[in-house]
Amino acid sequence: MTQVGKDTLGTRSTMTVGGKQYAYYSFKKAAEKIGDVSKLPFSMKVLLENMLRFEDDGFTVGEEHIRAIADWQNNPVTGEEIQYRPARVLLQDFTGVPCVVDLAAMRDAISKLGGDTAKINPQVPVNLVIDHSVMVDEFGTPKAFAQNVELEYHRNAERYDFLKWGSKSFENFTAVPPGTGICHQVNLEYLGRGVWSSEAEDGVTVAYPDTCVGTDSHTTMINGLGVLGWGVGGIEAEAAMLGQPISMLIPEVVGFKFTGKLSEGVTATDLVLTATQMLRAHGVVGKFVEYYGPGLGALSLADRATLANMAPEYGATCGFFGFDDKTLDYMRLTGRSDEQIALVEAYAKEQGLWIDPHHEPVFSSTLELDLSTVVPSLAGPKRPQDKVILPEVDELFNSDLKKLYGKDAPARVDVDGRDHDIGDGDVVIAAITSCTNTSNPDVLVAAGLVAKKANQKGLKPKPWVKTSLAPGSQVVTDYLVKAGLQDHLDAIGFDLVGYGCTTCIGNSGPLAPPISKAINGNDIVAASVLSGNRNFEGRVSPDVRANFLASPPLVVAYALKGTVTEDITETPIGQDQDGNDVMLADIWPTNAEVAEVRSGAIDRAMFETRYGDVYKGDAHWQAIKVEASDTYRWNPVSTYVASPPFFEGMEMTPAPITDIVDAKPLAILGDSVTTDHISPAGAIKADSPAGTYLQEHQVARQDFNSYGSRRGNHEVMMRGTFANIRIRNEMVPGVEGGMTKYNGEAMPIYDAAMKHKADGTPLVVVAGKEYGTGSSRDWAAKGTILLGVRAVIVESFERIHRSNLVGMGVLPLQFTGGDTRQSLGLTGDDSFTIKGLADLTPGQDVEVEVTKTDGSTATFTAKCRIDTANEMEYYRNGGILQYVLRKLAA
Repeated sequence: MTQVGKDTLGTRSTMTVGGKQYAYYSFKKAAEKIGDVSKLPFSMKVLLENMLRFEDDGFTVGEEHIRAIADWQNNPVTGEEIQYRPARVLLQDFTGVPCVVDLAAMRDAISKLGGDTAKINPQVPVNLVIDHSVMVDEFGTPKAFAQNVELEYHRNAERYDFLKWGSKSFENFTAVPPGTGICHQVNLEYLGRGVWSSEAEDGVTVAYPDTCVGTDSHTTMINGLGVLGWGVGGIEAEAAMLGQPISMLIPEVVGFKFTGKLSEGVTATDLVLTATQMLRAHGVVGKFVEYYGPGLGALSLADRATLANMAPEYGATCGFFGFDDKTLDYMRLTGRSDEQIALVEAYAKEQGLWIDPHHEPVFSSTLELDLSTVVPSLAGPKRPQDKVILPEVDELFNSDLKKLYGKDAPARVDVDGRDHDIGDGDVVIAAITSCTNTSNPDVLVAAGLVAKKANQKGLKPKPWVKTSLAPGSQVVTDYLVKAGLQDHLDAIGFDLVGYGCTTCIGNSGPLAPPISKAINGNDIVAASVLSGNRNFEGRVSPDVRANFLASPPLVVAYALKGTVTEDITETPIGQDQDGNDVMLADIWPTNAEVAEVRSGAIDRAMFETRYGDVYKGDAHWQAIKVEASDTYRWNPVSTYVASPPFFEGMEMTPAPITDIVDAKPLAILGDSVTTDHISPAGAIKADSPAGTYLQEHQVARQDFNSYGSRRGNHEVMMRGTFANIRIRNEMVPGVEGGMTKYNGEAMPIYDAAMKHKADGTPLVVVAGKEYGTGSSRDWAAKGTILLGVRAVIVESFERIHRSNLVGMGVLPLQFTGGDTRQSLGLTGDDSFTIKGLADLTPGQDVEVEVTKTDGSTATFTAKCRIDTANEMEYYRNGGILQYVLRKLAA
């Protein structure tokens, strides 16, 4: 049952679709009271509908918020605070486990406060898709998939028991079992509706835009289907589940106009890398991006989803598309009902959400791209916005050897026990992986055709390359098999390894020991090429330092080539059976070939079959036997799932906010510090604080699993905070890894934080621009607060991490007036005092007093990046979950 407001503006109307009557909140009726809204971008119309539907709902949505969105057409900049309520919430298992852990802990806490445990239940539909846990341990054999599944269930038995308990014990909560697909692909192919409908309290069925938030930053992919969605931190998602609105400022919307069409041989991956570079240069952090223009008609729904998926990489909240016939065709193909498709079409056309290629909405700013100018590209070696055109990859890498890695010339060394050597720039991982590209049949078919042509010529990957194919959906396997392409992929090493994120999130599995030894023992700068969306340092593999994002067919080509040090367009890929050189052009399919194979290989029945019983799972999932219960029975010896400390000693009335006095810096960091740096998801080193903890709890090294899989245990995660192998703390110059100083002594960050905690010393973190870029990783904020950090002072924040810090009760501050850590001469020996916090207001300037070792003091001004009144309430309560819990308990 959906909640609605009182509709004091009288915008509620009715429409009949397929003989069924729906209520909806009409923009035409609204225009009679608030003026014409036809020039609003589609994404802003979705926000407007949300305000109309919840107007005067007993919270804080009023006519002034509706008018503020309508008036945005006259002044399209970030504006008034609004309270937004998404229709549903999407989770994946890495971020979903801690969400369910928190909900279980909230049931315990509300019981202690004298409240009703039944109040801790999702108030909107919540779908959790288990997709982040499969690793590429086995590859290149027909048994790889089955063996990886066995290992996945062995490693994650405790987590999967817990998630199945959650699916049985919470209402409105479903869990899609492992091996089904990547959450964003499942969302696109099955969960997303385009237009949602549900019964209101008066018994009337209300139609409204399908909207969602998710605990994965690439939730934005669903915007390709006309569904407004974006990533939030797990703590914010939990509040949304429990019926709390998401506090946000009316955003700026950047229009991105497409003209023309893609040229022969150019893929959606090439397009999105081009757009990412353009949008990063333009500056869209915290803004909506909306695609429009006559070029949209040349892009398939899957192409649009690829563009929407990469919104976090270009820094935007979302990358939105309206509805058109391509949307309906995709919904029809993927098995949506005729009734649902008819509702989407009728609603979109009635509400002005239907794409008109010549319509020019009002935007905050605009960019334009002629699609015909896009050329084949990669991005790397460290950031997704660093696009390089295909013929220049070798030049870039060879120059980076000196600039980034300090090497004068490429080196090569023999590999022990192998009849080959390995050198700088050799591709040791080639992975068709990630939600970004494995959702797009055109590029998957293209990869299969490259494999077919290569196999027919007798080409094989170089012996040092670890190859893998991890589709985003089981349907991908169906159409690759039907097209006869999977056999060719298998023949050159791209056997199915699992359905999940795998290499893109660091679940690449180990390299062969001789390869790893050769790399690490000789300072080799090895490379990976993956069809993913992120290539941050230390993410893909601890053995790989240069990572390049590429389309799936280029991943196959680089596996065959084996290096990024030669121009792949001008030098041979390899030799055929007769010893003749084979060039990339010899195995690259034409657009017509791709289209012909795709059209004959994919049909609606595949989707209907695969999603017909999507929650049933395989025999492993079915064998998990758990019972529902009001509260969870925590296992005190579990190293995967533990009751978190966030609600310990909590009272109904929050304690007053106190000033931060004589805080010491825990870390001083540079620009573009990602949530991977702050809270890594990959391998756990044996000699790290987290590795030591696990060994002390009798966990063998081969069973460490990953940080991501252990997000349900705060003891592991706080020890892993700031533990990325590539993070550089300026307090310990020249050292990589999670190190800092305590009283002049270098030690792991966790160890130092515990010593400061024992001393009663609060902590701060200082950094540069784009702090917290990347994944919507709530543990990057949770770990920060558990280490004792009270404030984070930076030049600029990425959207989700700033929100997460507030949600955990950490004060985000931003330098002003061009100040930086360098210009102010801030060092690890300084002490920081921040006063006036008891009376703090959103956006307020605060004075930070710095005390040097000689006793001298100086002050600088920082802006409080608690942006809204609601966020201030969260901060005063010690975090958003404490705020919600007190409200529900009352």
